[in-house]
Amino acid sequence: MADKSCELLSDNCRFIQQISMTPLVPVELAPGQGSIWCKLDFLNPSGSTKDRIARYILEKQWRLGRLRKGDTVIEASSGSTSIAMALACAQMGLKFIAVMPESVSNERVMIIRSYGGQIILTPAADKILGSLKRAAEESERTGAFYPRQFENLDNAEAHRVSTGQEILRQIPGGIVHGVVSGVGTGGTIVGLFNAFHEAGCPVTPFFAKPIEGLQHYDVECCSFSSRVPGVVDGISKLFTDSSMPGLVEINIDPDVAIETTRALIRHGFPVGPSSGLNFAAAVEALKRLGPNAHVVTVFPDRMERYFSTELFTSWKEKEMEAARP
Repeated sequence: MADKSCELLSDNCRFIQQISMTPLVPVELAPGQGSIWCKLDFLNPSGSTKDRIARYILEKQWRLGRLRKGDTVIEASSGSTSIAMALACAQMGLKFIAVMPESVSNERVMIIRSYGGQIILTPAADKILGSLKRAAEESERTGAFYPRQFENLDNAEAHRVSTGQEILRQIPGGIVHGVVSGVGTGGTIVGLFNAFHEAGCPVTPFFAKPIEGLQHYDVECCSFSSRVPGVVDGISKLFTDSSMPGLVEINIDPDVAIETTRALIRHGFPVGPSSGLNFAAAVEALKRLGPNAHVVTVFPDRMERYFSTELFTSWKEKEMEAARP
């Protein structure tokens, strides 16, 4: 007889179980640049790769009997994880509270609230560390489930068992030579590296870092640059505790990341700044590994959550300036 928690999961999460395999496509923005294999995870239901970790973490807790319909989930996140958690909780009949710095873009707030999520805004001056502290306090006070995405091993495991396995089935020959990602929670790069390494791939991990000088450092807690949200330093226990032999760090100027993002959008990929960062770093990784290497990266999220940010505002200003007689 099936466990009652599994029956409840099946009843309430029939849509959650149907996250489809996202495409893996070769992308070349400039002649002779070489093709980068890009996982289009912005096509996931909430518009980001974070759907994978939200569903994996919450479904596991449901199966273990630690979550039931009507329970509350609380998470500290300035962006896509909160949106993904809000959607998953809406589908599972759970309540969701996002704890976010008050400096986050209004688009993200509107998306979370549209799924029925509640929002606690913490002082912008406290950055994401203030949100982490507040989420922990609220979880302790109310008994809400707190996923702790920056240290939860199931974050990386979600990418090892889903994203990584999909890529291994999609990439020609089933071989990956390089995997490139910025580090926010660290789950993507750690999970993908583990999947490829365990499969026997001669894979080199590349850490994409958006940095142009100390004047842009520490603007979002430990952000390398305020212009590429979500890529942070020193918070991810998953990343700092991981073992990835041969890890290579690639610094990308935020100007390059933003312009690369716009180039991707013009080529029909409706993505955010972290995709531009990942792609620009992947091009550098391909130069190091050679033109025949299979270099893989992820396009993590969609552009609409950045309409009020520099990605679009300065772009619009430039276009208006160019149109003036």
